Amino acid sequence: MDNIRKFEEIIGYTFKKKQLIRQALSHSSYSNERKHPDGSNERLEFLGDSVLSVVVSDFLYKNLNVAEGQLTKIRASLVCEKSLHVFAKKIHLGDFLLLGKGEENTGGRQRPSILADAFEAVIAAIYLDGGMQAAAKHILRFMPEDIIHAAHPVFSDFKTVLQEVVQKNPEEKVEYVLIGEEGPDHNKRFVVEVCLNSQVIGKGSGRSKKEAEQFAAKEALELMGYEAQ
Repeated sequence: MDNIRKFEEIIGYTFKKKQLIRQALSHSSYSNERKHPDGSNERLEFLGDSVLSVVVSDFLYKNLNVAEGQLTKIRASLVCEKSLHVFAKKIHLGDFLLLGKGEENTGGRQRPSILADAFEAVIAAIYLDGGMQAAAKHILRFMPEDIIHAAHPVFSDFKTVLQEVVQKNPEEKVEYVLIGEEGPDHNKRFVVEVCLNSQVIGKGSGRSKKEAEQFAAKEALELMGYEAQ
């Protein structure tokens, strides 16, 4: 129960029905080995996958005005195993999993597929315990940067466009300067300024230096009167 309380603190949700979160954290290897009455998290994973898809689809539809094909690609990038593995690590989900001895001894707590499945199971547990609103709050609280990042991809090479604009005046020189880094190593954001002849004309941030430079160039283009898309 102490582990469950710690996990509830991390995710910001307190379960009324504790058996739901216990089941969500129980891998099939554990439930089969212990013959646990609540069973494994496999059925919850099935439900959580659908809840996650609905919440992400709703968010993207309301916040991103792009074609259906682009929405589908963005949603797929957010609900794939690779992304769910990253999300699971952010809430230290592996530390709270209930695993059988075999999975425990072969690194199951770090296995991407196990963590991704458990992440979906936790979503389902919250949905069953507190409804769709609680599940959506959980998803959007712990994945905002990833959702926003995926919902606003760099559609154009703004650096190249800016360079082409500046080259019309041969004496002009563009330089990108890293001015800061924010956040932990697994979720770091970089802040870059773009300078024209040492004068700051744009600023951007991103999950990599290159992305930050692109957004700095985008801001510069907009300030110069060019429509950056």
